[in-house]
Amino acid sequence: MLNPTPQTFPADPAGFALNARVIVGPSDAEGEESFDVHVCTPEWLATACDRAGGMYSARHHLVVNFDDFDQRKIRDWLVARIQAVEAETWSELCERIGRLGYWEFEDYPS
Repeated sequence: MLNPTPQTFPADPAGFALNARVIVGPSDAEGEESFDVHVCTPEWLATACDRAGGMYSARHHLVVNFDDFDQRKIRDWLVARIQAVEAETWSELCERIGRLGYWEFEDYPS
């Protein structure tokens, strides 16, 4: 689920960021949706803010302490958050999960 790319880890390992793709599907039907979460440290976020002129929109980001970086822990946290989401329809459920990660169909014309 967490697949860092070579440019993901800068010289300062505490200032890292990586993209996590979460695939979600109903347990009683076919199909699945893709959600992308940008996992980063506070140090990376501060650098991104500086590079953007002092303000950075952090939607779809999960901020973790470098000392707490554990792929299994992050996965478990994401799974728990997603499993806690409830909605009347699959589309509504995906929209709500989309608050956590970028949904592949976010802003897609219906």
